[in-house]
Amino acid sequence: MTKKADIGSKRLISLAPDNWARWLTQQPDVQVQEFLSSEFQWLSRANDVLLKVYSPQEGEFLLLNEIQLRYTKQMPQRIRAYAALATERYNLPVYPVLVNILPRQTNAGIPGRYSSEFLGIRAYQEYRVINLWEVSAEIVFREKISTLLPFVPILKGGGEETVVRTALRELRANESLEDLEPLLSFFASFVLEIPIVQEIMRWDMTVLRESPWYQEILREGLQLGEQRGIQLGRQEGRQEGEAELIIRLLTRRFGSLDLAITEKVKSLSIPQLETLGDRILDLGSREELLSWLNEQR
Repeated sequence: MTKKADIGSKRLISLAPDNWARWLTQQPDVQVQEFLSSEFQWLSRANDVLLKVYSPQEGEFLLLNEIQLRYTKQMPQRIRAYAALATERYNLPVYPVLVNILPRQTNAGIPGRYSSEFLGIRAYQEYRVINLWEVSAEIVFREKISTLLPFVPILKGGGEETVVRTALRELRANESLEDLEPLLSFFASFVLEIPIVQEIMRWDMTVLRESPWYQEILREGLQLGEQRGIQLGRQEGRQEGEAELIIRLLTRRFGSLDLAITEKVKSLSIPQLETLGDRILDLGSREELLSWLNEQR
């Protein structure tokens, strides 16, 4: 059996944990001592990574990493809960950090605190917020933050082909990082035309589907489907999320799509959408795409 690719948050942070921790905390002497379990009785998510770190100034403390595709309104309360549970379990102070990969779909700001009050009792939790689209791509190479290499295309100044190629060279310089190339190509598809992505790097939908951020995009479609009152709920929500992602990739490859094509894509089943995702780089023209769609029943 083929070993599954590991491109989740814990794997990425483990590529250069000390550099990652120093960047998050802005403490040059911080060292990561170990990865701790972030699974608690009521909470467990693949995007949460808890590190035990040490600095000469602060001693031992916990670095709570929450890496999200996009900010959601539930995040402040989640971070408050995780910080409290981590402190109770490990009896150490916690430095929580929320890393957002893509901007919100609205223009609303992203808070850096949780605050509530009930019957005169106030609860309050601050945390650091890092929005990757505001982070300069130069930092990744200068400070050797390997964790951020797959995200270079969506960093500030990282959308140029030359910069993406530099990130790709960094990944390929280490054989153990080969499975991260599809993740780099995925985020490159947000800023570069698909033919360029196809030319310079490997695209593997099978690997991408194991990424928590790909799953987040599917969940966005699922939530949209539920909001629209779709009768079959989760299944059709997942189908809608997959269809929207495929349409975006096709638009990157062929330019603006005719309504007839988008409607055909939206009508595909989940297995058909997965097949189209795998073949997206093999289709050389709109005509080939339309021919493939017409063959589907």
